[in-house]
Amino acid sequence: MMRHSIDRRGLLRQTLTGAAGLSLLGGLGGPAFAAEAGASRRLEGNIRHAVAHWTFDFLPLESLCRVAGRLGMSAIDLVGPEEWPVLKRHGLDCSMCNGAELSLEEGWGDDRYHAALVERYLQHIDRVSAAGYTNLICFSGNARGMSPEQGLDNAEAGLKRILERAEQKGVVLQMELFNSKVDHPDYLCDNSAWGIELCRRLDSPSFKLLYDIYHMQISEGDVIRTIRENHQYFGHYHTAGVPGRHEIDDSQELNYPAICRAIRDTGFQGYVAQEFLPDRENDQAKIESLEAAVRLCDV
Repeated sequence: MMRHSIDRRGLLRQTLTGAAGLSLLGGLGGPAFAAEAGASRRLEGNIRHAVAHWTFDFLPLESLCRVAGRLGMSAIDLVGPEEWPVLKRHGLDCSMCNGAELSLEEGWGDDRYHAALVERYLQHIDRVSAAGYTNLICFSGNARGMSPEQGLDNAEAGLKRILERAEQKGVVLQMELFNSKVDHPDYLCDNSAWGIELCRRLDSPSFKLLYDIYHMQISEGDVIRTIRENHQYFGHYHTAGVPGRHEIDDSQELNYPAICRAIRDTGFQGYVAQEFLPDRENDQAKIESLEAAVRLCDV
């Protein structure tokens, strides 16, 4: 996730124009991508790969879909209903739906927002199900002075108002784990223990945690052991390099092949979505960094 003051859907839109995307559209069909033209890249098949739309939204979604297909990905992460038809045209899944949330700070941990959230999520659960998708993101929001226990009580009470509908519709609510140390000060669900306790209280197949590897490395580390011992609570994974949220290469501290082997060995059937901010000199190099990340995680 991005810095506290900027939401992830708006981060790159503030600095990149439609002209850049149109320029790249031409490049996607040109010699620079000739090696990837045609069939999708052959992958091992043990990890289901996706990419977060917001971190590559210097590309029009149509272009990102073509790139994802050529790299062997089967889904795009964090796409709202207005753009689901684009994914369907390209035969791609929406691995994590969004659009029901109020904001990252105004979430289920604060009962002042429950009325609005319940209305929005009930409508969105129906839309996700009707579209044939499964995962819908949600957030704890900020503490604003309340204790972690009070936040848990609030989140439990609020989510119980929508869980029956989610279960009926086959939709899984996924609460994302963020760090509050660097990116999201005051966020309630900033450690795996808090999120796992919420899972235990709700005790529903329609509630899981989105385990963001980047955030949890910053918050608590011990990533592989946490995954091995608590994988039943984790329904989705995000990647990014630490420090800096950039490429998951040897410039950062996480060993992604080992982490992905641990995920694979749990029997995980969900998605691992790349959510790093590419730190490269041009758009082609940024897309090449995505290809490198998929190869690194394809264990």
